[in-house]
Amino acid sequence: MKFVGAHISASGGVENAPLNAHAIGAKAFAFFTKNQRQWFASPYKEENIVNFKQRCKELGYSAEHILPHSSYLINLGNPTEDGIQKSRQAFFDEMHRCEQLGINRINFHPGSHLNKISEDKCLDLIAESINMALERTKGVCAVLENTAGQGTNLGYKFEHLAHIINKVDDKSRVGVCLDTAHTLAAGYELRTRESYDDTFNKFEEIVGFKYLKGMHINDSKKELATRVDRHDSLGKGVMNMDLFSFIMNDPRFDNLPLILETPDELIWAEEIQLLYSLQKT
Repeated sequence: MKFVGAHISASGGVENAPLNAHAIGAKAFAFFTKNQRQWFASPYKEENIVNFKQRCKELGYSAEHILPHSSYLINLGNPTEDGIQKSRQAFFDEMHRCEQLGINRINFHPGSHLNKISEDKCLDLIAESINMALERTKGVCAVLENTAGQGTNLGYKFEHLAHIINKVDDKSRVGVCLDTAHTLAAGYELRTRESYDDTFNKFEEIVGFKYLKGMHINDSKKELATRVDRHDSLGKGVMNMDLFSFIMNDPRFDNLPLILETPDELIWAEEIQLLYSLQKT
């Protein structure tokens, strides 16, 4: 069974996230655990936590279908002392927030070397940061998102993800989220049956589907291997609907949060229905 949703707003309190997801017909959802453009935020109040859990229960959202996204400020491979300390503390806080809400995974962009250290050293630093976060929390999986490879961002190669996972001590608490737009921009073709199969065979060989904890379903404004991260609404970018049909009929993506991050939130409900309409009975 497919669980499609979107990255919705938690404005006014984290407990509003499940309500906003339900309003657009989402069976899964993502949200920011705190303001994504600030380092610090006030702790959750007990009422926030209780109401979030209660609304998820009432509306039928299980932890397996909720994939929060961490702050864009966090760089767990930051080569500067101040940068890595701030990033780690912010990530520890977000992991703890998920723990409080009863959520078992959080998605984040791996990190950037900022042209100050080698790729391998940066990947090692990311793995070290994850290990530190896992030691400080329980039950929450650190989910690496593949990137488009813009700027000095790492994670755009499957090998980058595998390198990090290999150095994480508790492999039961590390995973991957694949973004369709990032995958194409990073250089992995997906738009034909043959290329789709080839790309996901590579993913299985290099990383492994056992680590897949969710997907971001996006069209792309930018072409193959441009290394530019620009999402578009489904069918309006450089992809075709065949790719999304392949995903919706692929059992490897059952029971995972499939999250829209397309730019027009006014049509998310339509896009969710569009994706379900692609399923073949």
